[in-house]
Amino acid sequence: MRVVVLALTLALVGDKIFLTAPEFPAGKTYVYKYEALLLGGLPEEGLAKAGLKVSSKVLISAVAQNYYMLKLVEPELYEYSGVWPKDPLIPATKLTSALAAQLMTPIKFEYANGAVGKMFAPEGISTMVLNVYRGILNVLQLNIKKTQNVYEMQEAGAQGVCKTLYAITEDEKAERVLLTKTRDLNHCQEKIMKDIGLAYTQTCAKCQQDSKNLRGTAAYSYILKPVASGILILEATVNELIQFSPFTEMNGAAQMQTKQSLVFLEIQRAPIVPIEAQYLHRGSLKYEFSTELLQTPIQLMKINNVQAQIVEILNHLVAHNVERVHEDAPLKFLELIQILRAARFEDLEMLWSQYRTKPAYRQWILDAIPATGTAAALRFIKEKFLADDLTVAEAAQALIASIHMVTANIEAIKLVEALAINNKIVESPVLREIVLLGYGTMISKYCVEMDVCPAELIRPIQDFLSEAVARDETQDIILFLKVLGNAGHPASLKPITKILPIHGTAAASLPIRVHADAIMALRNIAKKEPRMVQELALQIYMDKALHPELRMLACIVLFETRPAIGLVTTLANIVKTEENLQVASFTYSHMKSLTRSTAAMHASVAAACNVAVKILGPRLNRLSSCFSKAIHMDIYNNPLMLGAAASAFYINDAATILPRSVVAKTSVYLAGAAADVLEVGVRAEGLQEALLKNPAFIDNADRITKMKRVIKALSQLRSLPARTPLASFYFKLFGQEIAFANIDKAMIDQAIAFATGPSVQTLGKNVIRALLSGASYHFAKPLLATEVRRILPTAAGLPMELSLYTAAVAAAAVQFKATTTPALPENFYLSHLLKTNIQLETEIRPSIVVNTFAVMGVNTAILQSALISRAKLNSIVPAKIAARLDVTEGHFKIEALPVSVPEDVAAVHVETIAVARNIEDLPAAKITPIIPNKVFEPISREILTSKFASTASKSSEIIHQDVASARPAIMKPKAAQFEKKYCVKAAGIGLKGCFKIATENAAFIRDIALYKLAGRHTVVLSLKPIEGEVIERLEMEIQVGPKAAEKLIKQINLSEEEIVEGRPVLMKLKKILAPRLKNATSSSSSSSSSSSSSSSSHRSSSSRSSLSSRTSSSSSSRVTSKAIDIAPTSKRLHSLRRSSSSRSSRSSYASSLASLFSASSSSSRSSAHLSRQVIYRHKFQKNHKWQALTSQATSAVISRSSASSFEAIQRHNKFLGNEVAPTFAIIFRAVRADKKVQGYQLAFYLDKATARVQIILAALAADNNWKFCADGVLLSKHKVTARVGWGAECKQYDTTITAETGLVGPSPAARLRVAWNELPSAFKYYAKKYETFKGLVRDYVPAYMMTGWVKGKDENSAKQLSLTVVATSDRTLDLIWKTPTHTVYKLALHLPIALPLDELKGLTPFDSLTDKTHYLLAKAGAAECSYMRDTLTTFNSRRYKNEMPVSCYQVLAQDCTSELKFMVLLKKDHVEQNHINVKIADIDIDLYPKNTDVIVKVNGMEIPINNLPYQHPTAKIQIRPKGEGISVYAPTHGLHEVYFDKNSWKVKVVDWMKGQTCGLCGKADGEIRREYLTPNGRLTKNAASFAHSWVLPAESCRDTSECRMRLESVQLEKQVDIHGQESKCYSVEPVLRCLPGCFPVKTTAVTVGFHCLPTDSALNRPESLSNIYNNSVDLRDTAEAHLACSCTAQCA
Repeated sequence: MRVVVLALTLALVGDKIFLTAPEFPAGKTYVYKYEALLLGGLPEEGLAKAGLKVSSKVLISAVAQNYYMLKLVEPELYEYSGVWPKDPLIPATKLTSALAAQLMTPIKFEYANGAVGKMFAPEGISTMVLNVYRGILNVLQLNIKKTQNVYEMQEAGAQGVCKTLYAITEDEKAERVLLTKTRDLNHCQEKIMKDIGLAYTQTCAKCQQDSKNLRGTAAYSYILKPVASGILILEATVNELIQFSPFTEMNGAAQMQTKQSLVFLEIQRAPIVPIEAQYLHRGSLKYEFSTELLQTPIQLMKINNVQAQIVEILNHLVAHNVERVHEDAPLKFLELIQILRAARFEDLEMLWSQYRTKPAYRQWILDAIPATGTAAALRFIKEKFLADDLTVAEAAQALIASIHMVTANIEAIKLVEALAINNKIVESPVLREIVLLGYGTMISKYCVEMDVCPAELIRPIQDFLSEAVARDETQDIILFLKVLGNAGHPASLKPITKILPIHGTAAASLPIRVHADAIMALRNIAKKEPRMVQELALQIYMDKALHPELRMLACIVLFETRPAIGLVTTLANIVKTEENLQVASFTYSHMKSLTRSTAAMHASVAAACNVAVKILGPRLNRLSSCFSKAIHMDIYNNPLMLGAAASAFYINDAATILPRSVVAKTSVYLAGAAADVLEVGVRAEGLQEALLKNPAFIDNADRITKMKRVIKALSQLRSLPARTPLASFYFKLFGQEIAFANIDKAMIDQAIAFATGPSVQTLGKNVIRALLSGASYHFAKPLLATEVRRILPTAAGLPMELSLYTAAVAAAAVQFKATTTPALPENFYLSHLLKTNIQLETEIRPSIVVNTFAVMGVNTAILQSALISRAKLNSIVPAKIAARLDVTEGHFKIEALPVSVPEDVAAVHVETIAVARNIEDLPAAKITPIIPNKVFEPISREILTSKFASTASKSSEIIHQDVASARPAIMKPKAAQFEKKYCVKAAGIGLKGCFKIATENAAFIRDIALYKLAGRHTVVLSLKPIEGEVIERLEMEIQVGPKAAEKLIKQINLSEEEIVEGRPVLMKLKKILAPRLKNATSSSSSSSSSSSSSSSSHRSSSSRSSLSSRTSSSSSSRVTSKAIDIAPTSKRLHSLRRSSSSRSSRSSYASSLASLFSASSSSSRSSAHLSRQVIYRHKFQKNHKWQALTSQATSAVISRSSASSFEAIQRHNKFLGNEVAPTFAIIFRAVRADKKVQGYQLAFYLDKATARVQIILAALAADNNWKFCADGVLLSKHKVTARVGWGAECKQYDTTITAETGLVGPSPAARLRVAWNELPSAFKYYAKKYETFKGLVRDYVPAYMMTGWVKGKDENSAKQLSLTVVATSDRTLDLIWKTPTHTVYKLALHLPIALPLDELKGLTPFDSLTDKTHYLLAKAGAAECSYMRDTLTTFNSRRYKNEMPVSCYQVLAQDCTSELKFMVLLKKDHVEQNHINVKIADIDIDLYPKNTDVIVKVNGMEIPINNLPYQHPTAKIQIRPKGEGISVYAPTHGLHEVYFDKNSWKVKVVDWMKGQTCGLCGKADGEIRREYLTPNGRLTKNAASFAHSWVLPAESCRDTSECRMRLESVQLEKQVDIHGQESKCYSVEPVLRCLPGCFPVKTTAVTVGFHCLPTDSALNRPESLSNIYNNSVDLRDTAEAHLACSCTAQCA
C-alpha cells in the first residue's frame, strides 16, 4: 500500500513545475541580447524628444558558487534628439570608442536565490559605467516565493528598496512560466535620490496626496523556462515611466521612459576570463552617485586644463561685460562655476595669486568661488581672510554666499566651526555673527536628508549658550539662541527651554527680548518635531503670568506647527476667558485670517480655525487697531499648484501708537512645496520713550528719594521694570536668519557723531574732487540665484535629473565730469559750492541679462540627453544727463542728451528644446525645438500702432495690419501661434515704443498649462526715433526769483499767446488788439461768473428744499455690514426712534443730528446689524461767513471775506502775471533739429497781498493753445477756494474746489467740495465703474470694516461732490460723503490718536516750534483719566464711583517704574473739596479750590493767577490757566497734562507711558478686564476695595497730615465652614480702618477676598498673619471700611 501511494505522489509531482530562482550553472556562458532605450519629453508623438540607447550582447558565466562574471560584447551607444518617432537614432561612435575599454571589461557579482549581492570591478571602471552594469543586473533581481503566486514585498533594486508586486502564472502547454513584477517608485522604504538646493523648502503632504508632482513606476515581464539545471530566463522586458509636472497631473506632465529588453540567444562553452587586475568591492546593486553631482545639465565641457580654462573664461567675462552685459554672460558664469568645481584647492590658490591685484578679475573670482558650493570654497575664503587678503566687506559677502550655497557635509561643518572660534573672526562682530548664524544653517541643511541627525554637531553652540547665561551676557545669549533657531535641531529644545521663564527657572530674570528670541528659535524645530514644540508653546501660551508679548509669540509658533482641530479648539476656549485683550485680540485675528486661507498646505488649519472663530463669536472682532493683530493673506491656484502668501504680526503690550514689535513674512508655493522667502522683524521696545522723554531729571536723587518716602506707605508696591531703550531688527532668507542688529540710544548717538564728524566731511570733499577731475566706473555683478536639482536613477542605471537654474549678470558703466565757475580753491569748504555755477555731465549704461533653465533628462559628465526649457531676459537702458546748478542765480537746468540706444531695450525669449550631446563629439551636439517648424500655422498676427500726439487735442490713431496672408496655406496638424505688436508714438520726445509678443506652443494638442509653456515665446520692448522727428535733446529748466519771467518762452495773458521772437509786426498788432481782447475777456468772465453764481444759487435752494422734504419724511433703512440703499419702512420707524432715544446720553451734537441725513444703521450681535436712527438737524455753519459777520468794523477783513468772493477777485484780475512777476518758472522742452518749439512751460505766481496763487501750464508750440490753469485764493484762515481749468485756453473743462472749516452743531467740522461744469469723457467712464467697484468692495472687504457705513438715496447737486468731516470729540469723527445720487455717512469713527482741536485754535501751551511739535506729538496718543460728579473714568475708559476717604491722599497716577518720573496725588478735605498734588522733576505743585478760584502752589509758595503762565527754569514744565481751571504741562516727563477746576480734574499721560502707570487711573494699557490692580499686583473685583488700596495711610495720630486711617487685614466677623472645618477668615485685600484711638464717623461696605484657616491651626495667630496678602482667595464677602475718623485726646 505504501508503494502505491508513493507512486501516485511522484506521478502528480511530475506534472507540476516548481519555480525557483534563475540559475547560471558552471561551465556554461549564457549569451543575451541587451537593449536599453531612454526617452524624455511630452508623451504625444510628433513632438521632439531627447534620449539615448545602449545596445550590447551580455555574457554571464559562473566562476564560483554564487559568484558570476558579466561581460558586454559589441556595445553600442546611440543618441536621440528629434521628432518622435520619425527621426532615427544616431550612433555615438566616438563615445562608444572612448568607453569601449570600460564597457568590455568583465565585472564580478554575487548572485544567490535570485538576489544580486556584492559587485566587484577593477579600479579603472568608472562609477557611471558600473551603474550601467547595475541596470543590467537589476533585471536579474528576482525574489521568487515557492508557495505564492501573487505577493507583495519591499524589494531591493538599483533605485532602492521599493514596494514590489509579483504575479506568476504558468503556460503548461508551452512549458513556460510568465512572471510579472511591478515596482512602485513612490512607495520606497529606502529611495535612492539626491536633492540639491531644496534644504529650505517644505513638502506639502496634502498636495502630494491629491496629485504627485513626481510619479514613477516600472513593470518587469519575464518568460522563464524550466530546464534540467533550474530556471532559464528566456526573455525579460522592462518598461519604466517617470513623469514630472510642476502643476497638478491634470495639467500635463513631461515623462522619462526607460525600456529594457534582455533576450536569450545561446549558450557558449568558453568561460569569461577576467582581466589582469585586482577586482575591488564596488558596492551592491544600489545605484551610486558620481560626477553627475558636480555636472550642471545646462552645458557639457571637456575639462583638460583647469587653470587655462578658468583664465580663458575670466578673460571673456572681464572683456565683454564693460559697456554692457554680454548676452552669454550668465552662461559663461555657469561655465566658470562648473570648472571651479572641478578645480583643486591648489588651483584656486594659483588663480588668486595671479589676479588678486586686478580689481575686475578679483571681483569675478570672489563672486564665482562661493557659488561653487564646495568645501574648498569655504577653505579658500577662510585662509584668504586670515591672511589679510580680503577686507571685512569682501569676507562678509563671500561667507554669506558660501554658507548658503555649499553642500553641507561634515568637512564643511567643521570648517565653519573652526572659523567661528578663530580670534580674528571673533574680533569682528559682523563676521562673528555671519559665521555663527551660518554654522546653524549648515547643520540645518545637513540634517534635512537624515532621519536622525547627530546631536554632537549642535553641542558646541549649546555649550556657548550655557557659558553666556552664566556670564549674563545678553547679546551673546541672543546670538546663540538665533544660531540654535537656524539649526532647528530637536536636541536644542532642552537648552532653549532653560532660557524660557517657565518651571520657575533662573532664566526668568533675563530680559524679555531674550525670552522672545528663545520662543522664536522654536519655529525651525517645529518643522521636525511639531508635537514637542506644540506642548511647549501651549504651556507658554497658557501661563497668564508671562508677559503678553511672549504669549503672542507662542501663538505664532503654535500655528506654524499646523495644529489639529483639538488644539485650536483648546486655544479658543482659553481666549474665551482671557483677561488680557492684547493676547485675545492677537489670537482671534490670527484664527480669523487663517479661515480665509485657500492654500492646500493650510487646509486643515483653516477648517479648524473656522470652527474656533464660531466658538468665540464676533465680540473680539470689534477691538480697535491699537490692539495686537495677526494678518495672513494668501492666493493659491490649486490646478497650477502655484501661490503666494504674506503674514504680518503686529505685537503690542499697551495701547500705544508704536507697537512693541512687528514681523512680516512672505512665502511661495510651487510644485507641491513651500518656502518662506523673506522675513523681516522690527522691535522698538522703549525707543519712543527714549526719543521723547526728558533725560535731564531721570536720575535726580532728591526727587526719587522724596517720592519713595511718599509711597513707602503702600505696602508691597511692585514697581514695573523700566523699559530699556532699544530697537532691533532681523532679516531672514528662506527661513534662515542671516543678519540682525540691536540699536540703542548710544549707537544712535555714535552714528550721529560720525555723520557730523570730520571724516564724513573729508569723504565729501574727496567725492567732489573726484567729480571735478572726471572719472569712470565699471560695475559688474554676477549671481547664481537658483540651483535646484533632484537626481534619481532610472532602471537602466543612468541618472535622470530634474533641475532649475537661474543665473544673472548685471553691469553698469558710469562716466561723470563736473566743472565749477569760478573754480574752487584748493582748500575749499562745502559752503563754497553755494556760490559757484556747477555743471555736471553723466552717462550711465545699466544692463542686465538673466538666464533661466528648466531641465529634465539624463545628465552625466560624459553625455547628456535632456529636454531643456530656457528663458533669457536681456535689458539695457542707457542715459546721458547734463545738469547745471547756480544757487546764487536760482537757476537749475537738466538736459537729456542723445545716446546710442539698442532698438530692443528689453527682451524675453523662452524656448523648449531637446538636446543630445556627448563629451567626445561636442560639435555634433543635436538640438531640436520641441515643436517642429513645419507644424506651425499662425492663428493671428497683427501690428497695432497707436500714435499719441503731444497735444491733448489730437486723438489716438490705431492702425491694424493683417500680415497673415504672407504665410503659407494652412497645414495640419496646426500649432497654436500668436503674434501681436503694439506701438505708441510719443511725439513730444521723438520716440516710438513698440511692445511685441509672440508665442508658438503645443496647446493645439492639449489646452492645458504645461503644453502652453512648451514651445517658443518672445516678449520685446523696443524704442526707436520717429522718422522725420529729430530731437537733439530734452531739457528741463527751473528759474527761481526775479529772472523767472525772462525764461518764459510763450507769453500768456489767458486770452492770447504768442512766441516772443522779436517780430515787430506781431508786437504792434498785439498792442492794437490787446484792449479789445481784454474787454472781451472781462465781459465773458463776468457773464460766466454770474451764470455760475446763478446756477450755484439755484443748486443751493433746490438742495435746501429737497433737504427739508427729506427731513420731514419718515424714512428709515435696514443696513447690514455692507452699505445698501435706504428704503422707506414706516413699520420700523417707531423702534428706530425708540433705540435712538435710548442713547440720548450722547453729546448734544450727537442727539440733535437731524437734517443732513435721514438714515439708519443696524447691527446685532449675531449678524453685525445695528438698529438706530441718526438725524442731523444742524447744517454746516461756515466759519468764513461767521468771521465776516463778526468783523464788520475791520475793512481789511471785509475785503477778504465773503463780500469779496472768489469770482469778484478773478474779475478784478484774471491773470496775476499782469501785476506780479512769476515766483518761479519751469520749462520742459524738446530741442528739435528743425528749430520748432515743442514742450511745456509752467509759471507760478504768488500775490501775498491777496493770498492768491496761480499756476499756468501751457504748451509751447505756436499752433497749440492747450493750457492748464490753477487759481487758488485763501479767502480767510477758514476757507480756501481754487479753480482748475484745462483744455483750449483753459476753457474746455473747469472744476472748482473749496475747502473750509465750520461747525455742525457745536462740533468743529471741515468740508471739501468739488463742483464742475464739464469733465472729460474719461472721468465719466470711470464714474460709471462705480457700481462695479462697490461690488468688489462687498466681495473683498471684510464685513466688520463696512459696519456702520450707511448709504441713502438723495438728490444732491448734479455736478458736485462733497466730503464733510465732523469732529465730535478729539478721538471720534463723523464722515459725510455726498454724490449727485447718494449720501453716505459713517458715525463715530474712532481714531487711534487724538486730534489737536484746542491747539488748532491757538491754545498750544508752548511758544517755540520744537516744544509745540513735541506737545502735539504727545497729545496725539495721550491717555486721559478724568473725574466728574463722583465718577472716575480711568485711562482705559472704565468708570466707577470713588468713595474717597477724608483728608487722606490717594495715588491718582504715577510712573510705576523705578524712574519715578512723576506722581499725582488726590485727596478730599472736610468740606468735600478735591486737592491735587503733582510731584514732578524737583518741584511739588498743589492745586486746590478756594472760594471761586483755584489756588496754585509750587514748593509751598502760592503763585497768583495773574503771574501765570509759570515756566520751570530748566525743565519743560508749564502751569497756565485753561478755561475755568489750571493746567500743568510736562510731556517730556511723561505727564502730558493735569487739569484742575472746582468741579472736575483730568490727568493725561503721554503715549510712551502707557502700560507703565499705576494708581486710581490704572495702567493705561487698554486692558479693561485687568483694571482693578492693587499695589501688590492683585486683581480685585471691587472698585471700592481697589480705590482704597491706593490710599497713602497715616503712621500715627501725630502725623502732620490730617489723615487718620491705615490699611489692614480684617477678620470676617462670622465663622465659616471650609471643607468640613470651622475656620476663621482674614482679608487678603487691605481694608481702610481708623488708627488705634480713633473711631469712624463715616463708613462704607466693600467686597474683598478672604483667606480662611482652621480655627485650631497654629497659623491662625497674629504673628503668622504678616504675609496674609500673598495668600489665595477662598471666599468673597463684605467688610466695613472707614471713610472718616475722629480721634480721642489720648490718641492725639
